Formats: sequence, structure tokens, C-alpha cells
Amino acid sequence: MRSLLIVLAAIVATAAPPLSDTYKAAADRLIDAALADDGTYRKLTYLCDRIGNRLSGSKSLDQAIEWAAAEMKKDGLADVTTPAVTVPHWVRGEEHLTLLAPREMEMVVLGLGGSVGTPPEGITADVVPVASFAELDRLGAASVKGKIVLFNVPYAGYGATVRYRVDGASRAGSLGAVAALVRSVTPVSLQSAHTGQMIYSGDGPRIPAAAVTIEGATLIQRLSESGNTVRVRLQMGAHMLPDARSANVIGEIRGREKPEEVVVIGGHLDSWDVGQGAHDDGAGIVTVMQAAAIIQRLGLKPRRTLRVVLFTNEENGGAGALAYKAWAAGAVKNHIAAIEMDGGGEKPEGFGVASKLLPQATEIGRLLERIGAGSITPGGGGADIAPLMRDGVPGLSLRTLGTHYFDWHHTQSDTVDKVNPRDLQLNTAAMAVMAYILADMP
Repeated sequence: MRSLLIVLAAIVATAAPPLSDTYKAAADRLIDAALADDGTYRKLTYLCDRIGNRLSGSKSLDQAIEWAAAEMKKDGLADVTTPAVTVPHWVRGEEHLTLLAPREMEMVVLGLGGSVGTPPEGITADVVPVASFAELDRLGAASVKGKIVLFNVPYAGYGATVRYRVDGASRAGSLGAVAALVRSVTPVSLQSAHTGQMIYSGDGPRIPAAAVTIEGATLIQRLSESGNTVRVRLQMGAHMLPDARSANVIGEIRGREKPEEVVVIGGHLDSWDVGQGAHDDGAGIVTVMQAAAIIQRLGLKPRRTLRVVLFTNEENGGAGALAYKAWAAGAVKNHIAAIEMDGGGEKPEGFGVASKLLPQATEIGRLLERIGAGSITPGGGGADIAPLMRDGVPGLSLRTLGTHYFDWHHTQSDTVDKVNPRDLQLNTAAMAVMAYILADMP
């Protein structure tokens, strides 16, 4: 009898219609509604123009949390809550970089998040440019001690190049350098410096660290290669304050049949303290908010609970991601999927997907081909859903073209004017379709 039941179950499973057939009508409704809706862009302009950048510990992040919770309630989401999260509070302070020799000029500089500051009078020292950690190690302490190391490393993709921003200060400090400068992690610069998190390793020296523009880094390189002694004065008022109170923002569409099972869609509400955080990650959080709002407005109540999570402190700590996992506690085992959007608001291509959900996501992708977002590739996730993924929750990431994302990333230029309203509509449509079907599929 058991063998017969297994065979019958296999026959039934084989005969089940594909998701792309079952959900075509619902997907078309969601796409049509998203493409006729300006709510995502309106939310983004309010967040960026009225509230602005949102570094952890700042008053503007507090305002963004309050605003986002109010918007979720206005959109009809249930159980809207703002669970408390303790976050680091780093303050940039005044910053200056002055080239003193072989000529005098002010240079563009942007301190790296988490860096210590300089003495009030600054640090004046010669600059030693290097193109890699290997070159730094070859030079050794004899060439570096008492000097400022410049990591003039051309952009070779974010993952390959960002390690100089993260680890450069500690590597230089271990050899006796008094400060570190890092060429901005970007392929394009119009005298724009890019900030971002740096991390001190172990108990080694903690030296000030700042980003310079591509133009500034290559100028110092040329001067040095021409036989000049390059001397600068770096002044940074960066410092840490006591940890601050912040919060995640959570709202739901409760499942009609299996409310205990959850699909999470989210992005991070905080940003760096420059620009407006429009692409990173304003576009992500307004996309998930509006996707849920449209599902709610159309009366499409999924079998499972669809939960919107706006994480705090992604940029310089990740406290919100860990706090959400702790808040969900034992219910993490009932999370069916988690989708993160944190790659900017350019035109969507599709989704990166954990292998466990590739068959279903591939079917859903067919429904997104009409808007050019049907590409489904292995490997999804993101920093804020990583703790969930480590506990076995399948992760997905909405992937956009990213043509210019790293031109603006972590700069003064990450502003609303860089976001195309039509691209936001397309992202909202893609997120709504993927989230709804994952939450509703049998």
C-alpha cells in the first residue's frame, strides 16, 4: 500500500500545472498595477528629499523609522512593529586633506566609516603609494614606518577591490604607517570620493583611514613616480559615540491558510552620511514596501504570511540582521524564503536564487519575461538575510543591471535624480510577483 501511495503522489505531482500557468493572471494583475503606480517613486522622494541620509545613530534614521512604520500602516499592512536594535554611532566630523609638496592644493577626501580621527592639528607625513598588499609587504616597515600609505588600486570589481578599503588601514598600521588613504572603490569618478566601512583587525594599531578620488590617487602616483617626495596633511574629526538605540521596521500581510509560514522581503533603511542613500538602499526599501502595498490593495491574500522587513545598520555593523533573527527566534524554521534588494534601483534583470528554490523561481521567472526581469540564476542572498540563510532559509536577491551603481555608491551623488521612476516601477512589479507567488504556491 505504501508503494502505491508513493506512486500515486508522484503521478499527482507530475500532473500539477506549472506555476507559470497557475499564476499568470495574478502576475499580470500585479505587473499592470505596478506599472500604473507612482507610489514607489513618491515614497523614495519623500525619504530622500525630506529625511535625507540615514547613518546609524542619527536623528534622520530615527525619522525614517517613524515614517516607514506610518507608511506601512497607511498601506494596510498588519502587525506593524519597530523592534529595538542597538547600533554603533560613528560621527564623521570635519575632514581635510592638503597636498603640501611638491605643491600646495586642497584634495577631496572622505573618511572611512569606523575610522579613528587624527589629532586636531592633523597628521603631516610623506605618502607611499602601493598597488597591492603584496607590494606593501615587499616594501616592509623600513619604507612605510612614519608615513601615510596610499592604496592606489584600480577597480577590478567590488568584491576584489573593497578589501583594500576594509583591511588597508590595519595592514599599513602593522608596518608602522601613521595613516592610510584608499583610492575610491569605483570604476568612474568626477572628483567624487566613496566612503564605506573599514575594520580594524585584532589589537593592532588603529590609524586614521580615508578615501581619495581616482583623480587624487593617480595624481599622487604620478608625482611619486616622477621622483617627487609627496607630502600631505590629513585632518579627520572622526570619533565613536556610545551605542545608540535604533529599530527594524516590520509589517505583514497575514497568510490565509498557513500564517505561521513566512516569506520575508526586505532591504536596509540606513545609509551612509553622504548623499541621500537613494540607490543604497532607498530604492530597495521603497520597492519592497510598495510591492506589499500593491498586493494588499489588489486583495491578493497569499497562503503564507508575507513579511516586509526594513533592516537597520547594514552599512556599518549588521546589527539589524542579527536582531531580526533573534526577534523571529524559533519561528525562523518556518521561513520559506527571504528576498533582499540591495543592488540599487536600476532596471531589473531577474533574481539570484538559492538552489532549493530554483525550480519554482524559474517558473515564476517566465511570468516576468514581459518586463525583461525573467533571468533566474543560482546564488541569491544579501547581508541582511545572511543570518537567516545560515539557518537554512533559502535566499533570493533581486538583481538589477547595475550599470552605474558603483559610480554613485557611498557618495554625495547617491541622490534621487539618479533613479529612473520607470525602473522603480519595474522593480516593484518583479518583487511583487516573486514574493506573492512564493508566499501562495501550494
